[in-house]
Amino acid sequence: MAIRLLNFTTISLHHHHHHHHHHHRPRLSLSLLFSPSPISSSLASTLSFLRGIASKTSYSAVSQQQQQQQQQKLRKELLLKELKETETLAQKIGKAIRHPGFPSKSRVYADVNVIRPKEYWDYESLIVQWGEQDDYEVVRKVGRGKYSEVFEGVHCTDNEKCIIKILKPVKKKKIKREIKILQNLCGGPNIVKLLDIVRDQQSKTPSLIFEYVNNTDFKVLYPTLSDYDIRYYIYELLKALDYCHSQGIMHRDVKPHNVMIDHEQRKLRLIDWGLAEFYHPGKEYNVRVASRYFKGPELLVDLQDYDYSLDLWSLGCMFAGMIFRKEPFFYGHDNYDQLVKIAKVLGTDELNAYLNKYGIELDPHLLFLVGRHSRKPWTKFINAENQHLALPEAIDFLDKLLRYDHLERLTAKEAMAHPYFYPIRNAESSRTRT
Repeated sequence: MAIRLLNFTTISLHHHHHHHHHHHRPRLSLSLLFSPSPISSSLASTLSFLRGIASKTSYSAVSQQQQQQQQQKLRKELLLKELKETETLAQKIGKAIRHPGFPSKSRVYADVNVIRPKEYWDYESLIVQWGEQDDYEVVRKVGRGKYSEVFEGVHCTDNEKCIIKILKPVKKKKIKREIKILQNLCGGPNIVKLLDIVRDQQSKTPSLIFEYVNNTDFKVLYPTLSDYDIRYYIYELLKALDYCHSQGIMHRDVKPHNVMIDHEQRKLRLIDWGLAEFYHPGKEYNVRVASRYFKGPELLVDLQDYDYSLDLWSLGCMFAGMIFRKEPFFYGHDNYDQLVKIAKVLGTDELNAYLNKYGIELDPHLLFLVGRHSRKPWTKFINAENQHLALPEAIDFLDKLLRYDHLERLTAKEAMAHPYFYPIRNAESSRTRT
């Protein structure tokens, strides 16, 4: 059933009395968002009418031979259309070939899900406890993702602000995975808290209800951050990553859009666990995760038995963007070009060493695109605008994250122990002492 999000301003809404707000913001019952649009119902009836005609006509005395010829012609046309639509590069570039050489396994927390009971990681058998959708009202739209629409909302009974994430139609399995992971991590440091799960009676569309974070858009916030601020927030993000990794979970979509920062309260939350997955040693995962600029080399060369260390590459990309004031740091135009952009910085000798170690053979076309590049020293990226941030210890830290070989990258726990965070750890320990 098609869902049309109504334009809030066109509906005259009843006002609620807020205790602390001077201005009243109209609110909208969550179920109103799901009223079927008139277009969808008329379209549906037209379609069923056409289907009826089609089923009646298909029995006409067309010889089987003619029918087969027609089907072949259609199939051919479809294939041609698909080929045209595929990027010319993607046509040429096959999957990388992985020779069974060196099976890869995380250096840390590898056996968390081996040791835990099956209920912990077997999200498919989760039975969802649905809350009451009418307990929540929508205030305004605050964002959207590939898989969801996100609103600021309010919990009617206590007038508390919340975030309402309405999920777009997606496999039930994926929704269960996100819920199970959020439940497992709830209460962890800097992990966004899932408060409730509700669904619309009519459309069965699920919504996730989260704690409210008053986020400042990173494009606005990051350019204003001081050296100390960057150290502080990256450290806060590492706490969340070390925690989720220690609980056997990879986030797989670390990027500025998924890190909410309430700068006034100096509060950080890692959000959007829709791509997160349980780590099982030796398991081969989908490489179509993370957002292009933050995809690790393992994803780009099709190494499927990756692990938590993927998140530390993504964090490294984010960090490089912050200290060099260059956002995004690796700016590829597609997934192939993304590997090219990385190779232009980290060099192709190191890339080849990585491919050899794991027995990966890149497609010749991709090899051609990547070409040959020497390694660029990090200092090449320092300029007058960023020199107060790109300090030696920042660059040393970055260098230990942005490594082709995922097993060479710092783990989240090791990262937190890096000298770059000494001022933060120092401030933390003096706070706890006093």
